[in-house]
Amino acid sequence: MAENAAPLLKILTISDVERSLLYCSRTAERFSDVNLIISCGDLPMSYLDFVSSSINVPLYFVSGNHQNLNEIRQDGKVERSSSIGYDLHRRCLRFNRQLLIAGIEGSIRYNRGQKQYTQFQMWINIFALIPALLWNKLRYGRFLDIFVTHASPWKIHDGEDSAHIGIKAFRWFDRVFKPLYHLHGHIHVYRSTTITETVYYQTRVINTYGYREILLDPSILQRKERR
Repeated sequence: MAENAAPLLKILTISDVERSLLYCSRTAERFSDVNLIISCGDLPMSYLDFVSSSINVPLYFVSGNHQNLNEIRQDGKVERSSSIGYDLHRRCLRFNRQLLIAGIEGSIRYNRGQKQYTQFQMWINIFALIPALLWNKLRYGRFLDIFVTHASPWKIHDGEDSAHIGIKAFRWFDRVFKPLYHLHGHIHVYRSTTITETVYYQTRVINTYGYREILLDPSILQRKERR
């Protein structure tokens, strides 16, 4: 790396299952070099708050279809937990004045539960992002850097059962707007042979089940701006 090059950004991505490595007294020490946290859903808000507070970096998240926004206290009462993070659903935000992040919550509708959408409703969610993406293109020279969803794109990492079918609009989104990364959860990984990373056109699609660490070179963003 050149002497004057910008330092790499380290992103901790998490989803679906709590890991003891992230929920202990050594969390801050183990992940001290992380710059931001991105959650792809289905994690308790108390867990997200603990991880974010321990590492002391910003948290960006989308909700999953099993997201429990109501936390149960030890005395049995239910109270709504407030996260210190930024909800990305149908929003495009900017981290550290350089990284463009947008997201869509939930999964395909399969039993009328919360945070579930039909394929048509997911298209509507995607279309809601387009004005902000066009503004990004005008102002920063690119549409988006990181796309965050709970569900996976259609036929990329998805399942064949009704609850884990991928989203057609996400596949179109990646092809048209070309984010560097598309981070998702929802698809649980039980075998080492399961494919969790796929390059689709110019986008690296990553299943963040449990947790993943990503190193991003900010100079890539600058090169995209100059195109």
